[in-house]
Amino acid sequence: MDRLISKYNTPGPRYTSYPTVPHWDASSHNEENWKKSVIDCFTEGNNTVSLYIHLPFCESLCAYCGCTTKITKNHSVEETYITHVLKEWDLYMASFPTAPTIKEIHLGGGTPTFFTPDNLQRLIKGITKNTILSSDYEFGFEGHPNNTTEAHLKALSELGFSRISLGIQDFNTEVQKTINRRQTFEQVKKVTELARQYGFQSINFDLIYGLPKQSSETIQETIQKTIELNPSRIAFYGYAHVPWIKRAQNSFVEFLPTPELRLEMYQTGKKLLTDAGYHDIGMDHFAQSEDKLYKAFMDGSLHRSFMGYTTQTSDLLIGLGMSSISDSWKAFNQNEKVLDKYYERIDNGELPIIKGHQLSEQDLIIRQHILNLMCRFETSWDTKEFYAFENLYNADLLNELQNDQLIEWNSEGIKVLDLGKPFVRNVCMALDPHLWENKEMRAFSQTV
Repeated sequence: MDRLISKYNTPGPRYTSYPTVPHWDASSHNEENWKKSVIDCFTEGNNTVSLYIHLPFCESLCAYCGCTTKITKNHSVEETYITHVLKEWDLYMASFPTAPTIKEIHLGGGTPTFFTPDNLQRLIKGITKNTILSSDYEFGFEGHPNNTTEAHLKALSELGFSRISLGIQDFNTEVQKTINRRQTFEQVKKVTELARQYGFQSINFDLIYGLPKQSSETIQETIQKTIELNPSRIAFYGYAHVPWIKRAQNSFVEFLPTPELRLEMYQTGKKLLTDAGYHDIGMDHFAQSEDKLYKAFMDGSLHRSFMGYTTQTSDLLIGLGMSSISDSWKAFNQNEKVLDKYYERIDNGELPIIKGHQLSEQDLIIRQHILNLMCRFETSWDTKEFYAFENLYNADLLNELQNDQLIEWNSEGIKVLDLGKPFVRNVCMALDPHLWENKEMRAFSQTV
């Protein structure tokens, strides 16, 4: 395994989209063609919409974090931000030919529970006004165990939220101190129990391996404590070290584990989780048998978007708020990352577009194959498509992956073997001509 790590541990995308953001061609992207792609997708998708709402504020900076955040203890920012998010949604609502059917809302950040329960109610009621809720809608939010209160859980439950994702990362106090992300086991336990009390059917813990000062022993401790609290889903991510993008990560470089130790941590965590009855359903994700995510994995309906793995299959994902990314299947769009510029564009009645990409027919074909690999660990093609695709994939890399018994592949498709699952990003990279033509890998974290 050490040889495989050394060979395949290179920078690479996480493939929440294809093409990935660094390879978007913004030259043909503007508000007019973005709106057209939204309306086309809306109409073709029976007027269904999924929403991601980015709530960027945090009271303190977690040193490992790669998200777009605004650090402040001034909670007067809440109302202004919500006002502008609702204005942005109004711009989309005005362009829809009929009332949208909402399949999913996810509140991410930042720290969504930075906002008061009253302001979150104002936000969701404003979003869902004049819309239709799908019969199988799902609302979820990300919460910090330190500031997710009973009042938050009560208010969000009353609004129809049934999923909560708690950012744990690690239970070890020394690791928490190093990454400036502190919460006790008792705090996490309290929030978890309250979430169940208020009817949250899906509870997810976010855990990270590869953090500074972690070891296989600390990972074992964290996983065992996680199993004790029995969340239905677990996201077990590899830490993404990108200090050229997030300078705070430079503060602990000397404490980072080696690639070999990172994989040992992953294998330790995976064994403990699978022994406890969790199923490996996709890159970094585990779920219990009764969880909807596992059922979607088993019946082939699992989907992956900028929100990660989801059971909802709406092709139209609209991102609201600063830095949010939207997806109309045939186009991607990202909002302004600077808060004042985001406000200015909204106040001018414009969608706050900073960049985007219109997918070509080639992009769409490759996108589907990469999505298949990420969600089902396999993909297939017919002979005609295979030969049309022949100049786009990296056959040398696929052959190497096969020789190392990580995949099986031929003219009918690709199957990722058990040994290859930790390397699924590398498999997808073989189907990514943007990556091989560009040769610029610095934008990405290590694959293992």
